[in-house]
Amino acid sequence: MLPSALREGSGARERNRVTSEFFALFGTTEHSFMIQTIGVAGSGTMGAGIAIVAARAGFRTIVYDTAQAALERARNQTEAFFARSVERKRLTREQADRALAVLQGTTDIDALAQCDIVIEAVFEDLKVKHALLGKLDRVCPPSTLFASNTSTLSITEIAAGSGRDERVVGMHFCLPAQLMRLVEMSPGLRTSEETFATAWAFCQALGQVPVKTKDNPGFILNYFLIPFNNDVIRMVEAGLAEPADIDLAIKTALGYAMGPLELLDLVGLDTHLLVAEALYAGTHEPRAAVPALVRRMIAAGHLGRKSGQGFYKYSGSAMFGA
Repeated sequence: MLPSALREGSGARERNRVTSEFFALFGTTEHSFMIQTIGVAGSGTMGAGIAIVAARAGFRTIVYDTAQAALERARNQTEAFFARSVERKRLTREQADRALAVLQGTTDIDALAQCDIVIEAVFEDLKVKHALLGKLDRVCPPSTLFASNTSTLSITEIAAGSGRDERVVGMHFCLPAQLMRLVEMSPGLRTSEETFATAWAFCQALGQVPVKTKDNPGFILNYFLIPFNNDVIRMVEAGLAEPADIDLAIKTALGYAMGPLELLDLVGLDTHLLVAEALYAGTHEPRAAVPALVRRMIAAGHLGRKSGQGFYKYSGSAMFGA
């Protein structure tokens, strides 16, 4: 039986078409597409957004985090996001209620044993990812696929700590995941064709737009976006213009929906530091090196939206788009 994402709601015909093409391409049957339950490891900005995407598409979604407070915060933000979506008539009340009904949080990693795919969205630190995947390998059955939401680290290196290299794939959702449809799909050196094809079909079943990339640092977007954002930070550091004026200039001239400094506040300066350091280590691109201002802002606790202050000041903890 196909997941409800492929049977109900807007886009169902397109998702059925995508899945049918998958079955035809690999000479398999409907029963081979067994992704019914999704696990998301990490309930931060990215994890919460990915969970919204999965639940909104009709998949049963289990969000795992070691901190109950983080799960509760993500749940509150998610409920507010869906409420706002109903107000804006992007979803009906019934669709929002259905998405919330299939979404649950847990601090028990054993709950992920029932998942057909687990998407990790934890810190951009290879040791942290290896520790998580090692635990997941012991908990999940051999059939479970592991996907990494990394934006800069090597999928091959991440998979090396999973115990199932051939069933690991890169799925980099773009921030904010609940609004952006692009997903960068990256196979590792040992990722099987079946794993990649299944993950690709699953991505399309979510209503997302997958793009295949090589397993290179930064993939497509961050390869140019991290140096670009660092250049913008250097403008602020040099006093060239105020953050709001820089963002306004870029949005007006280049047609961006969000300015780079607004985006950095959404990502979090601490996350930007980790991602930029990983890209610099893999490429030695001078522009990928983090400006000193970033470390000073982190030391001051000015991390962006999640701390209430970054390049801008914020009140409340609503998810972007809510």
